[in-house]
Amino acid sequence: MPRRASLLLAALAVSIASACSSQPTELAGAVREPLPEVGGLTLPDVSRGGDPFAFRAAEGEILLVYFGFTACPDVCPTTLAEIRNALGLLGDDADRVALAMVTVDPDRDTPEILTNYAGSFVPGAHALRTTDNLALREVASEFGVFYDVSTAEDGSIDVTHTASVFGVDDQGLLQVTWTFGTPEEDLASDLRILLRSA
Repeated sequence: MPRRASLLLAALAVSIASACSSQPTELAGAVREPLPEVGGLTLPDVSRGGDPFAFRAAEGEILLVYFGFTACPDVCPTTLAEIRNALGLLGDDADRVALAMVTVDPDRDTPEILTNYAGSFVPGAHALRTTDNLALREVASEFGVFYDVSTAEDGSIDVTHTASVFGVDDQGLLQVTWTFGTPEEDLASDLRILLRSA
């Protein structure tokens, strides 16, 4: 075989190999070992009439979970916008990803306010709210979420909370945690990986 033809075949083989391995397999988000089991936890879904919502994706899908509050001036809207943008990068696969937002500020986040807020970023998002502080703390703890709501002397309310996004599979396993500021491209890439194995 002529040398030129051999070189072309070699280049083609490398190109095919590169194409086959171009799909990333390593998650950009953090993976906890063993994977936390959160599927047995529930909170009221006020966007669905208050029915109990289990932290488990539908079969073959991924559930994104976010703890925040609607009066948040920066972190929450930024994170939810990044989720929306990441879903936009998925094309048709976005239909296999659901969002559940849990409010850590239920006194101000009424069912209507929370439902409208979460749905303004991701239509059909689940709005989870409870005034049972013990139940909320239990769920937050299982996800590794800290939050605190305090009132200052001037009456202003200060809310602090863990600003991570969590990916849960259809077995109720917390597969990955994305910290605040994770690029939407990385989030989309991780979701593609999770959906391939869902």
